[in-house]
Amino acid sequence: MAAGLTEGKIIAVTGASRGIGSGLVAELAARGHTIGCLSRKGLGPEDREVSGNLINLACDMEDEAQITAALTALAKQAGRIDVLINNAGLHHEGVSAEYTKADFDRVLATNITGPFLACREVYPHLTANGGGLIINIGSFFERLGVKRNLAYNCTKAALGALTRTLAVEWAKDKIRVIDIAPGFVMTDLNAEYMKHDSFKDFIRRRIPTGAASTVDEVARLVAILVAEDLPSLTGETIVMDGGQSINQ
Repeated sequence: MAAGLTEGKIIAVTGASRGIGSGLVAELAARGHTIGCLSRKGLGPEDREVSGNLINLACDMEDEAQITAALTALAKQAGRIDVLINNAGLHHEGVSAEYTKADFDRVLATNITGPFLACREVYPHLTANGGGLIINIGSFFERLGVKRNLAYNCTKAALGALTRTLAVEWAKDKIRVIDIAPGFVMTDLNAEYMKHDSFKDFIRRRIPTGAASTVDEVARLVAILVAEDLPSLTGETIVMDGGQSINQ
């Protein structure tokens, strides 16, 4: 299938088991796409029921061989890969002066080395189609100095740099690379915390729109980018934080 067709694409989604990942799978599958659900367990979405054409594959983003094997298996079973969505990520807090190298290395391995490897491994599949799309799920923390989040902040800034570099290098191959950087997103993992009055007050004070984003919002934006052929939109980080990071 040529790049740019709006229906029936083969899409690899990493971190597909929960949260934003399972939301992406649900939205994209509902729009008629075939989804390669890549996760550590290889079971597909675990926090919601999803109907559609799903191919569940085990993939630990810290394991280079598994990344290669999962994308190869998806291409073999589905016939091709049109889109890669690097969603898998690890969020680990800690005081910077006491943060261990082991923890720092693990966050880097999952959040930036893994996505790099996935991009590298999907590259021949996209070029075989005459082009394609890579969407990286970053964070608005890339532009903030959020304390206790040094490793996470570094990886999300690096993901933006990865996006820009590959966008320029692979433009000749008609491969577009885009970074989506959500702000606070309500998921089943943080729903209880976000119900606290102190957090609600913080949201009202800091986010101009007055609310955190939803998984559905992020998924719909990604689905729009998958559906629309926009050759000039590449290398950009699209911040989706309700205006929080620009609110002074």
